[in-house]
Amino acid sequence: MFDSLLFDKPVTIFASRVYGRALHYGFLCLAICCLATICSAQQITQIQRDQAQDMLKDVAKDVKDNYYDPHLHGVDWDAKVREAKKKIDNADSLNRALSAIAGVFDSLDDPQTRFLPPPRPYVHDYGFHMQMIGDHCYVTRVRPFSDAAAKGLKPGDEIKTINGYTPTRESFWRIANLLWILRPQQNLLLNLHGLDGGERQINVVPLFRQLPKVKDLDAMNRFDFYREWLDREHSMGVRYANSDYDLLIIKLQSFVPFSSETDDIVSKMQGYKSVIFDLRGDQGGREDMVQSLLGAVFAHKVEIGKRVGRSKTIPMETAHHFHRFTGKLAVLVDDQSAGVSEIFARAVQLEKRGVVVGDRTKGAVMEAEFYPHITDGTTEDSILAYGAEVTDADIIMSDGHSLEHIGVEPDLKVLPTASDLASGRDPALAKAAEILSVTMTPEEAGKLFPYEWPKD
Repeated sequence: MFDSLLFDKPVTIFASRVYGRALHYGFLCLAICCLATICSAQQITQIQRDQAQDMLKDVAKDVKDNYYDPHLHGVDWDAKVREAKKKIDNADSLNRALSAIAGVFDSLDDPQTRFLPPPRPYVHDYGFHMQMIGDHCYVTRVRPFSDAAAKGLKPGDEIKTINGYTPTRESFWRIANLLWILRPQQNLLLNLHGLDGGERQINVVPLFRQLPKVKDLDAMNRFDFYREWLDREHSMGVRYANSDYDLLIIKLQSFVPFSSETDDIVSKMQGYKSVIFDLRGDQGGREDMVQSLLGAVFAHKVEIGKRVGRSKTIPMETAHHFHRFTGKLAVLVDDQSAGVSEIFARAVQLEKRGVVVGDRTKGAVMEAEFYPHITDGTTEDSILAYGAEVTDADIIMSDGHSLEHIGVEPDLKVLPTASDLASGRDPALAKAAEILSVTMTPEEAGKLFPYEWPKD
């Protein structure tokens, strides 16, 4: 797949993101990434080629030693690694060498298991967000004053192709992994279907800024890192909206708040007749948090499922919570709901505790561990950081089925239209409120949680 997605222009920008359970390890990954100073070159040097071979050796061993399925789904892993070695030897650029490593991981067809290459010393931003809604890919947000905005890209535009490739539910994670993690592009050629029914093509150029070179985490660098850590934590925080004491809406952007914040969520639920958990865009996080929150909404202890690892199977049960919420419950999900957010929604369904509204979830619930590596960089005073996320367990729900590659099918499917996206309406949240006997228009629902673009 990654070989087929090679683009013609050389790439000089790079960034990384961490998903699913690995968000729990994201801060460690961020700290490591802050140390990297490797730069991209159009022509690969022998030092970079040797480094790519070392990366392949390290991350391939991570997978072979730790993947939850010791048979690796029948993939001849050693043969795939040998093929990648040859590709690295013949690669004419660092990007193609890194793509050869990513291609080995792609053979497992497992979005949780992936190569995290060393980041370039740049932060980049395409200036827009896109998402699968149903079976179509739409622009959901456009950053003001970006190149995308200047060229007329709008929320509600349907993306038919990206640099010649058609996004589907099956291919979206691969395309996103390529564009945001493996090889961010100098431009994106988008073929669009507009709200007016017309077709058009635009070429989006990303914004990017160079990061300062960091040799070590001295006192000042630690302060800067801590500030960035707090900003990241804020972006993952919990947001609330309420309607007197009839309804509390809890928007969980990830399952990684501090334990004290988990207790705060449960405390805030007390006294409300109904609660909506908005898990749209929630990529998952900590297993213990979902066990705690489910323990607060179920009247008795429940076996959520089983964590099936390489050598043992461990039951997943709800945690006891002093406070319990006994009112009505609804859960909002979409294509970007993944990991433990899917487990939460499915457990609510299986126990018939509430109604799940929205779009089918991502189907990425297997747990992954992050394995970091650090070695000398291309210069005497630089450090090179990279790693691998490796699936170490599948989750089998209490009905005996895994959600991997399947997802959670909502009890009531409510998809925003292109017009809804363009106008900022939220029909799914409005419908969930209606089910819980609270009147809310899609326009009102769309204003409850305004999006804030990161400052950088």
